[in-house]
Amino acid sequence: MGLTIAQKIIQAHRLSGEMTPGADVGLRIDQTLTQDATGTMAYLEFEAMGVPRVKTERSVAYIDHNTLQTGFENADDHRYIQTVAKKHGIYFSRPGNGICHQVHLERFGIPGKTLIGSDSHTPTGGGIGMLAFGAGGLDVAVAMGGGEYHITMPTMTKIVLTGALSPWVSAKDIILEVLRRMSVKGGVGKIIEYGGPGIRTLTVPERATITNMGTELGATTSVFPSDDITLAFLKAQGREADWKALASDEDAVYDEVIEIDLSALEPLAACPHSPDAVKPVSALSDIKVDQVCIGSCTNSSYLDLMRVAAILKGKTVHPSVSLSIAPGSKQVYNMLAKNGALADIIESGARVLECACGPCIGMGQSPNSAGVSLRTFNRNFEGRSGTADGQVYLVSPETAAASALTGMFTDPRTLGGWEKIEMPQSFLINDNMIVEPAPDYLSETVEVLRGPNIKPFPVSVPLPESITAKAVLKVGDNITTDHIMPAGAKILPYRSNIPYLSNFCFTVCDKTFPDRCKAEGGGLIIGGSNYGQGSSREHAALVPLYLGVKAVVAKSYARIHCANLANAGILALRFKDEADYDRIDQMDTLTLPDIRSAIRNKAPILLRDETKGIEMEVVPMMTDRERAMVVEGGLLNYTKSLSK
Repeated sequence: MGLTIAQKIIQAHRLSGEMTPGADVGLRIDQTLTQDATGTMAYLEFEAMGVPRVKTERSVAYIDHNTLQTGFENADDHRYIQTVAKKHGIYFSRPGNGICHQVHLERFGIPGKTLIGSDSHTPTGGGIGMLAFGAGGLDVAVAMGGGEYHITMPTMTKIVLTGALSPWVSAKDIILEVLRRMSVKGGVGKIIEYGGPGIRTLTVPERATITNMGTELGATTSVFPSDDITLAFLKAQGREADWKALASDEDAVYDEVIEIDLSALEPLAACPHSPDAVKPVSALSDIKVDQVCIGSCTNSSYLDLMRVAAILKGKTVHPSVSLSIAPGSKQVYNMLAKNGALADIIESGARVLECACGPCIGMGQSPNSAGVSLRTFNRNFEGRSGTADGQVYLVSPETAAASALTGMFTDPRTLGGWEKIEMPQSFLINDNMIVEPAPDYLSETVEVLRGPNIKPFPVSVPLPESITAKAVLKVGDNITTDHIMPAGAKILPYRSNIPYLSNFCFTVCDKTFPDRCKAEGGGLIIGGSNYGQGSSREHAALVPLYLGVKAVVAKSYARIHCANLANAGILALRFKDEADYDRIDQMDTLTLPDIRSAIRNKAPILLRDETKGIEMEVVPMMTDRERAMVVEGGLLNYTKSLSK
C-alpha cells in the first residue's frame, strides 16, 4: 500500500510511535518559527530548559504582530527576542520585514521538511510541500532544544481539484468552499492533502492561501505536492537548490475524498462570526461596506496585491469606505514600489500599512461601531477586530477591492474585463532585515536584555491526589482562544506579563470571571464542543493556569489548545455523555476524586457535582505522554524530570 505526502514526511521524521490513526507519534523537527505575540514566552521557556544553542536546522524569530509601539512594552520585547535569538543560534527577522508565514515561504521553507511554529497558521508552509504545524510556544521551545514534537496520528483526507478557476474567482474562494462543506470542526484529526489536475493551475502563493486557512477547519495541517510549480517559485527566490519533488504514491489510501470543480466556483464570503458561515458574494449585494482591509498571512503575496493594484488603477475608493492594505513582506512591498503598482494603490485613496499582521489580530484598524468590514484575513471571530459589534466578512482580494470602489458588497465579476497577473521570473532578493545569530564561540558574550514587563513563566505544580473546586465558568460551543484570552492593541503588548493578562481572561464572555476566579482560588471550566478553536497562543492556557484553573471539562476540543492545556499541566476532560454538560451549573462545587491515580493508571474518571449530588464519567483527552506531563505539572516540569 502506497503512502500519502504527509505519511512519507512523517515516516522520514518519525522518532517514536506508530503511523496508526490515533496513535501518539514523535517527530524530528527541522525548522521552527516564532512570532512576537508568542515568541517572548517561547524563549523564556527555552531559557528555562538550559539548552545553550538550538538544535534544529533553522529556527527563525519574526517580529510581525505587535509592531505598534505605543509604550515601552513592545519595543522591550522586540529587544529581548533579538538578543536571545542572537545568543542561542536563532535567525531574527526585524520589524517591517514581513509576516512570518509569508517571509518563511519566500526565504526559508523547504519541501519535505518539518516545521512547527508558535502560530496556528504555520501550515501555510504546506503550500510548498512542507509538513508544517501550528503549536504552542512550549512545544516550539522543546523542538528547538532537540526534543520530539508529538502529534496524534491523523487520518488522511484528499481534496481533488478539477477544472480551473473562472476569471475573478480566486484561491480564497477555494478554501471558503472547503470550509462551507467541512465546517470549522470538519478537519479535526485530519491532514488535508490537495491533488487532482486542478492543482496545476495554482501558483505557490495560491496554494499557500489554501493551506493557511486549513487551520480554520481544525485540521492538523494541509499540504500540496512539491512539483515543477514549486520549483519555479523557489527558483524565482534564488533557492532552486532547496527543491525536491514530492507526491503521493498512486496507490495511496485516503480515509476521505472530496472533489471540487474549480470551474463551478464563484466569489464567496464568510459571514459574521465564523469562517464557515459561507455565502455567495452575489447574495450579499445589498450590504453597505464601511471598511476594507487587505493583507494578512492569507492574502498579502505579490500576486494578491498585483491583482488589487490592477483593480484600483485609475479609480478612487468610495468616500464612505476606509481601505487599508498591508503587504506581506518587504520583498512584496519593494517590488510593488519598483513596478509602479504601489503608486496605483496610493493614488486610489488606499492607506498603506507596514508589512505586519496589524488589523488581523486587532492591532489597529478597528471598524466603526457596528461597522461592516470586509477582510482578506482568516478569522472573523466576534470582537477580534477590536470592535465588539463589528460585522466582519472574510473575502478574496478581488472582492475586497471591488467593494472598496463601490461602497457596497460587490461581486468582482461585475467589473468586466479581467487582467491575468503572471508570477515573476525572479523576485527581488534582499535579506538585509534578517539578522544572523552570533557564532557558537561568541554566544557566551551576548547579553540578553529584558524589560520590566517581562515576567517569569507561571509556576505549575504536580497534579494533586484529588481536586475539589467550583465550576467558575460555563461556556457554550466554539469558544475561541480569542474568547479565552483576547488579543488586540490594548492587551497584546502584555503578552509576556501573565499576571496582568489575567485581568482580561474570558472577559469577552463574562467580565466578572477574573475577579471571581481569583476569589475562588481557581476552579474548573465547563465548555461545549470545539473548545479552544483558533490561535495557537499558549496564553489561553497559561493565563487560566495562573488563575488557578485545574481542569476543563468540555464536549470536545480543538487540537492545538488541547495540547496547550496538557503542556500547562491543566486537565482536558471530555464528557463521556454530552448530555451531562446540561446537568452542571456555573458555581456548582465539583470533585475529581483520586484524579492523580486515575490519570497515571488509566482508570475511569468520575466527576462529582457535590451541589446536586450527582456524578458522571469524564474521559481524559491526552496521550500516555500527556498523562505523564500533567501528573508532573506540565511539559516544562516533565522535560526537566527526564534529564534528572
